[in-house]
Amino acid sequence: MYSFHLFCIFLLIISVFPRYVFPSEKVTLTESIKIALEENHEIKAFKNSLLAQKEGVGIARSFLLPRISFEERAARTNNPPQVFMMKLNQQRFGLTDFELNNLNNPPPTTDYQTMLSIEQPVFAMKSFIGVSIAKLEHAAKNDEYLRKKEEIALAVTQAYFQVWTAREFLYVAETGLQDTKEHVRIAEARYKNGVGIYADLLRSQTALTEAEQRLVRAKKDLAVAQRWFGLLLGKSEDVSIVDEKIDVAVLSVDHYQRLALSRRDVEAMEKRYKNTRNNLNRTESSYLPYVGVGGSYQFNDHRRLFGTEGESWNLNAFLRWDLFDGAGREYERSKAHYQMAEAQEYLSGLRKQVSFKVYESYLAVESTKKNLELSGAALTTAEERKRLVKSRYENSLAPIVDLLDTQLYLDRARADHVARENEYRLAIIKLCYESGSILKELKIE
Repeated sequence: MYSFHLFCIFLLIISVFPRYVFPSEKVTLTESIKIALEENHEIKAFKNSLLAQKEGVGIARSFLLPRISFEERAARTNNPPQVFMMKLNQQRFGLTDFELNNLNNPPPTTDYQTMLSIEQPVFAMKSFIGVSIAKLEHAAKNDEYLRKKEEIALAVTQAYFQVWTAREFLYVAETGLQDTKEHVRIAEARYKNGVGIYADLLRSQTALTEAEQRLVRAKKDLAVAQRWFGLLLGKSEDVSIVDEKIDVAVLSVDHYQRLALSRRDVEAMEKRYKNTRNNLNRTESSYLPYVGVGGSYQFNDHRRLFGTEGESWNLNAFLRWDLFDGAGREYERSKAHYQMAEAQEYLSGLRKQVSFKVYESYLAVESTKKNLELSGAALTTAEERKRLVKSRYENSLAPIVDLLDTQLYLDRARADHVARENEYRLAIIKLCYESGSILKELKIE
């Protein structure tokens, strides 16, 4: 009974205080990407789409395999030729059936026909090319799937750094709050000792309220960032991060341009361009004949379904050649030409766009690196300025407004340096993404 009570209390704690008693899961960047590549809902959906595309290869191949069918028919008629044939198939034709009255006015006859038939293509060029198209389309879809994995890896990385930035902003807000509390303490002490004015105390208290508001906003931003990070990992709760050093060397822009030429989405577009040529060949194959063989085995009975009163079989070979189809083949051929030209233009445009994106990302790495250096210098200046103004205020050589302005400048410099640091890291990852090497550089593959 005592254990049961403890268990009930445990469940109550979980339901009422889940976030505070049990902290959110913590993962590194590498771990988070690996989790997302398995659990992210978009990846799962795309994987099912890839599997569906693979089944298309089997569908296309099925047109080259035998088609076997089973059929059961029931008929009743007094039509003279049909009655004649029914009795022959049922193998119960007699001499009396040659009498003129029976030939011209036969009694109604019932026929149950059971048939098993098979047809096998021998020469079906359109179906042969269809298999090649389906295989190439599946390969293109697989390239898109691999590119989607890179896209998810980039999104997870962005969310990871968003959590990192929000967490550091929270630290900056907490540090700024503590500094502002110290300012209030100094202003209050100076006012009580008669060396300060009440307006300075009020101004410092107002600054304290603003610092508390910034802290509340920073906590909210961190909670939202952690929840979004968890969503990308396929979870419905917050996920925290563990700091992980991202050591990615930045090489020349030509190196990334060469890598981008074999990017997965570019390869997918190249395969689809080849498929437009295959589609043209398929439309032209409509001018060729279709050759096949087949056969059937049948039973006929006049009394019951699936009866075996009479039996027969046949084997056949056939050639089917469409000589004229209303000029539909000509229009299809012309359409395929235009589609091939369309795909070629898309491929050329994609290659140029990829080259531009790599160039843009490379410049972003250089600019964010310079901004990081500048923000570091600005932070050092702000910290020194804060130290000097605080000393001057404590010695009644500067008004409190200078100290509060300096504190606000320092808080902004701290936040800006954190943001610039993560912008630089993210710019490097974005460059790897645009060149198609993000999973390799992050050691996921």
